[in-house]
Amino acid sequence: MSRRVVRQSKFRHVFGQAAKADQSYEDIRVSKVTWDSSFCAVNPKFLAIIVEAGGGGAFIVLPLAKTGRVDKNYPLVTGHTAPVLDIDWCPHNDNVIASASEDTTVMVWQIPDYTPMRNITEPILTLEGHSKRVGILCWHPTSRNVLLSAGGDNVILIWNVGTGEVLLSLDDMHPDVIHSVCWNSNGSLLATTCKDKTLRVIDPRKGQVVAERFAAHEGMRPMRAVFTRQGHIFTTGFTRMSQRELGLWDPNNFEEPVALQEMDTSNGVLLPFYDPDSSIVYLCGKGDSSIRYFEITDEPPFVHYLNTFSSKEPQRGMGFMPKRGLDVSKCEIARFYKLHERKCEPIIMTVPRKSDLFQDDLYPDTPGPEPALEADEWLSGQDAEPVLISLRDGYVPPKHRELRVTKRNILDVRPPAGPRRSQSASDAPLSQQHTLETLLEEIKALREQVQAQEQRITALENMLCGLVDGTD
Repeated sequence: MSRRVVRQSKFRHVFGQAAKADQSYEDIRVSKVTWDSSFCAVNPKFLAIIVEAGGGGAFIVLPLAKTGRVDKNYPLVTGHTAPVLDIDWCPHNDNVIASASEDTTVMVWQIPDYTPMRNITEPILTLEGHSKRVGILCWHPTSRNVLLSAGGDNVILIWNVGTGEVLLSLDDMHPDVIHSVCWNSNGSLLATTCKDKTLRVIDPRKGQVVAERFAAHEGMRPMRAVFTRQGHIFTTGFTRMSQRELGLWDPNNFEEPVALQEMDTSNGVLLPFYDPDSSIVYLCGKGDSSIRYFEITDEPPFVHYLNTFSSKEPQRGMGFMPKRGLDVSKCEIARFYKLHERKCEPIIMTVPRKSDLFQDDLYPDTPGPEPALEADEWLSGQDAEPVLISLRDGYVPPKHRELRVTKRNILDVRPPAGPRRSQSASDAPLSQQHTLETLLEEIKALREQVQAQEQRITALENMLCGLVDGTD
């Protein structure tokens, strides 16, 4: 009889531990979940959760520094005219979040560091380009202000949030509903899954599908995909017999999987959360009460089971903290925010260590908040790896940074000079032309005045926030 070899790993004894009740967020009005997204977005400063808002679209943003019961009149972020389907924090600005809705729009919001007194109703930017509901959002990992959205019209749009313009439109690659979209580490490629059961690797700037695999998982249920640090693609899906399945694929050779494992017969879609620093993927099943995690390596069987965190209550949604938001003094390697019906509970994954010193092997340099490229540089064909930071001394989120949007003014784009089409146009009196120029100058002056007043209001609100914090 052969002896089973147990692979040794520094993460072999990772365990999950639920946080205490007083560290959770209670009595949050959670919307009915359709499982199109995780419905919970978190960064080192804030926790955002989609909530009910009288039939409209809204989500709540809570500071991580304050936990406990949430007041029923706590201000919301409202603005969509239909339910919000996805939210995603900008990786390069902890105060900026994007939301997607059934009303076919994407909105970008600036969240203040202080708690506002009333609902936030005015987004910084509204992006209109989809003809059907927008269910997927994903920020570019290395370029400033580049946001991807995917809608029910089977179209992927890539936006420059700094100008409000569409950089790229991928509208002829998916014949059916898009289930998931993921950037690779430097943002040069996309991995998408679709209802047509095809896994695609797309070069968005060339507008080409560079590799594809039909029926990576043979079942008809939704499939999810994420890029790994090694450039492979990790997928979750279902077999033809409706068993849940995970797979690892090499985009350079889609003929055979690197690894393929059957899981169980549960019907909840497995959401993969991947940590490139440790090369651990966490699988959170929709409606499950457990989180299973695997380490991906270059050694057979390539996907190694580590452990399972189990609890009594099923998860309605899950949020995953970026690595820079973890507590390195407690050897914390992952933190989830589990969404219950009226509560959001932190779940902490730690690696026990006897030493109190900084653990270099657990915390390699990780992507920080500074972008490596501007949107125009990325669009021109440049690629860059994320700008890394050290967590040796912990991470301190930067102070409030304002997102500046510079929209092109259609009034400044005058029609080209050329032959006039009618006699009446050519006979326009000079006084009318002078009046038009005067109006344009007045509009420009009023716009500058409004911008100046907005900056003054922001400064006064920050000053008020500082005074309130001083009195506490």
